[in-house]
Amino acid sequence: MTLLAFLLGLALGIGFWLWQRQRLQRQLKQMLGVLQTDASSTAMSVVSRLRQEIAQANEHRSQLEERLQTWRRLLEVAPLGYLQVDEENRLLCCNDQARHLLQIDRWEPRQLRLLLELVRSYELDQLIEQTRHQQKPTIQEWVFHPPCLDGEAMGEVRSLTLRASSWPLPHGHVGVFLENRQPLIELAQSRNQWFSDLAHELRTPLTSIRLVAEALQGRLENPARRWVEQLLHETNRLINLIQNWLELSNLEKNPSKSLTYQSLELRSLIQSAWQTLEPLAQQKQMCLAYVGPDTLWIRADEARLTQVFLNLFDNSIKHSHRQGTIRVEVTAREAQVLDSEGTVDSPPFSNASDQPDSDASPSLIQIDMIDTGSGFADSDLPHVFKRLYRGDPSRQKSQGTSEPFTLVGSSGSGLGLSIIQQIIQAHGGTVQARNHPETGGAWLQIKLPDHKNLS
Repeated sequence: MTLLAFLLGLALGIGFWLWQRQRLQRQLKQMLGVLQTDASSTAMSVVSRLRQEIAQANEHRSQLEERLQTWRRLLEVAPLGYLQVDEENRLLCCNDQARHLLQIDRWEPRQLRLLLELVRSYELDQLIEQTRHQQKPTIQEWVFHPPCLDGEAMGEVRSLTLRASSWPLPHGHVGVFLENRQPLIELAQSRNQWFSDLAHELRTPLTSIRLVAEALQGRLENPARRWVEQLLHETNRLINLIQNWLELSNLEKNPSKSLTYQSLELRSLIQSAWQTLEPLAQQKQMCLAYVGPDTLWIRADEARLTQVFLNLFDNSIKHSHRQGTIRVEVTAREAQVLDSEGTVDSPPFSNASDQPDSDASPSLIQIDMIDTGSGFADSDLPHVFKRLYRGDPSRQKSQGTSEPFTLVGSSGSGLGLSIIQQIIQAHGGTVQARNHPETGGAWLQIKLPDHKNLS
């Protein structure tokens, strides 16, 4: 009985164990089935989303490629030239207009070659380097001389006045837009030549009219005499205008040939010009204040430089307040004081004791002429050196006892400051106009290079 009970218990236990095992296996199969179903659906979801993202990425790429092609086509047909270089100044792209302007004919797209191999232009190379170094847009204008290897065709090669606008790009790349300014230059030259020819033709009949008016002036009685005097006054004004225009055109065409250099003592030259106009200054009780070296020798054209000071003094006297002061400051600087542009920005009021020794050989001579008038109208400042430009009295910036600086010079022709600029540029210098922050009057700043070494 005991053995039978043991066997019966063992059989029951084995049966129960088998039943539990089968039950557990069925549960595991069910769980595995569920897991397989979930994994399959998850995998299908990931694949579906991946395919959708790929499709969207391809669509976005197609749109970008379409835009890129559009911009490339626009650059190709643009009236401006465009080129782009990488961080090593290798040419990456160049449209047809840039090829034509720079005469690039040995380059194909996707062919990496140094720009210097294709275009010999120091100004363009400097512009690109400056833009890359400063990381800001830059504009520069220069005359481009295309290379010519054929001696017979050298006479047909024409130089071009180009204006380049550069833009810094990522990774050290630089893009440059090129504009051909030569047609505008030639148009301006043609216009000036036409005016000069017309001035030549008008000078003879106007001289004849003046001679007749002068002859009639002493033979007529009033009121006819007053009419002749008015006629003579206007005739002289026209003759002065024509003479100024011809003088300006001659300075512009042949700046160096129009000058006769000689050694001049600058302070004596300034004092001489002031003494010529001192009777006009005495009428307004005005005086001259000179600050600078007692003796400073320069090489310049005496007649031209005297004309500059006469014109400036005349304008300052006319447009300054009564009992005012015209201040002339002369500063001589050595080469190490010059800034990156070759100029010096000295303070407007410096002491004479601060001036360098007169025996030194300065590289730059700066002349600041400051009056106590109403100065330039703000709207006139960008145009003060343009030919025939005259300030509009209705746009004056203040209502004082003096008139605003009218930019017309002693003759009232509107060419006074234009002639001054041409004379200073012919000497290799620069002239700037502004209003002085302390006096409120006109401030003309002239910078002349040292020409002592000229023979």
